[in-house]
Amino acid sequence: MKNDAWLKDRVAYLKGLKSKNEQQELLVLLAEKTNRTAQDDKKFNAIIRAEKASQRATKARQDAAKLINEENRVAAKAERAARTHELCNSAGLLILAGLVDTKTGKPAIDKGELLGALLGLAKVSAEDPRRLEWKRAGDALLTKV
Repeated sequence: MKNDAWLKDRVAYLKGLKSKNEQQELLVLLAEKTNRTAQDDKKFNAIIRAEKASQRATKARQDAAKLINEENRVAAKAERAARTHELCNSAGLLILAGLVDTKTGKPAIDKGELLGALLGLAKVSAEDPRRLEWKRAGDALLTKV
């Protein structure tokens, strides 16, 4: 009963395919053959088993791909969350420095002025002694928070 329904559905599916492999074509032919011989039945049953195994393998590949895609999606979401967290921490530094209003989130000074100052900071070499002074002052404020 269950096999009859599976076979009927599978044959209908295979008939709808534009291109079938040799095994699938033979399954359709034997399924539609009214007077199968004992040899035909033997082939037919073997092909049915192979087709079912092929379906299970396809489903297993799809399930594995789905798991991998889900893992990748979760990892990408975690990366975005970590990036957002770091961006918020950077904004927090601007707030601690008094450069961004905590209530509105807007710069406390002119945007062009703020950006210009940051551009100037970015051009200062790592060996410049002012950077060490800035680090000390920043570390001191961070320990108070």
